[in-house]
Amino acid sequence: MLQIGSRLKLADNSGAKELQVLSIPGSWKKKYAYVGDIVSAVVKGASPTGNVTDGSIVRAVIVRTKKEQRRKDGSYIRFDDNAAVIINKNKEPIGTRVLGPVAREVKDAGFRKVVSLAKEVW
Repeated sequence: MLQIGSRLKLADNSGAKELQVLSIPGSWKKKYAYVGDIVSAVVKGASPTGNVTDGSIVRAVIVRTKKEQRRKDGSYIRFDDNAAVIINKNKEPIGTRVLGPVAREVKDAGFRKVVSLAKEVW
């Protein structure tokens, strides 16, 4: 459960270190973003050899949140940090690796390439 201004860690090797959420596309009433949602974010700190530059505006999909989320089977899923993967307009990741676990809801949201690059899916 992330809102505008939230800081996210990067779960890929695109070169960025941290993201800050700018907006949550969709309905104008939507205040929070959950696992599997796309957000618009600005890069805070970037590696000079990476694919993205510091201060650039990117689109990212949320792969982990601290706030627990209820699944359809009644169980809950939560992680130790808030993390995202930078994607392009075709919903494909910019980086070549996805680090750390990824929630199953990301696959259900249609980001199969992100899930295939991840080591483990919870």
